[in-house]
Amino acid sequence: MLTHPTLFLLGLALSGALLAAQPEPPALHYLTESFPPYNYSDSNVLRGIAVDLLVSATQGSAQPVTRSQIRLLPWPRAYRMALQEPGSVLFSTTRSAERETLFKWAGPICATRVVLLALKSRQIRIDDPQQLRQYRIGVVPEDIGEVASLRVGVPRKQLQRSSSADALARQLHAGRIDLWAYDEHVARWFLRNVRLDPEDFEVVHVLQEGELWYAFHPQTDDQQVRQLQEALDRVRRLPGKIGPSLYDDILLNYL
Repeated sequence: MLTHPTLFLLGLALSGALLAAQPEPPALHYLTESFPPYNYSDSNVLRGIAVDLLVSATQGSAQPVTRSQIRLLPWPRAYRMALQEPGSVLFSTTRSAERETLFKWAGPICATRVVLLALKSRQIRIDDPQQLRQYRIGVVPEDIGEVASLRVGVPRKQLQRSSSADALARQLHAGRIDLWAYDEHVARWFLRNVRLDPEDFEVVHVLQEGELWYAFHPQTDDQQVRQLQEALDRVRRLPGKIGPSLYDDILLNYL
């Protein structure tokens, strides 16, 4: 007959065995795209607001993220991987109603404004989203610009898709598309990148204002999401050298 102390020790042993048998959550792998000033490659080194924020937030943690661990991919491919592969974390991702239940979220990274840009010389004026039906609109597949355009009623046949933001910038300048649906800061960066003057272009309609976040595959362990969220919150509390906080310092380096 087993005594109470023996039963107690046996219970502890069984509990420990059960805990040890539980699988570790998969290691997280981070995916991003060329989306400056939030994330981009500069001489083969990943930089940007979201990259610096992630590296700073995880520094000193049990699983620090280095720039070399982050994969830079075309947005459509990275987006599919984030939906399909457990352990994936995609950034910078606009958090929207359409995507809310597709991912788990940590953030925000930064405010964002998704707009329609046009050449000033075209003198395009949009007073009603219904007017957009007459224009050819350039979008990156699966990007929030495409999502927001469809949401306001733009027919799919009016959307001209390209995974290259550089190509869309050139097409807008050449008149092969009438409007470009994209984040305003990023669009102007790409216009400069292809040696165009951003002052030649103007915002003719705001599709959406929101925030950029880190988007986790929906099966990610909640504790892993919480750990990044808590680390991001700490960055906002730590004092900065040139701004009120370390987070403000990161923003001031790029905006």
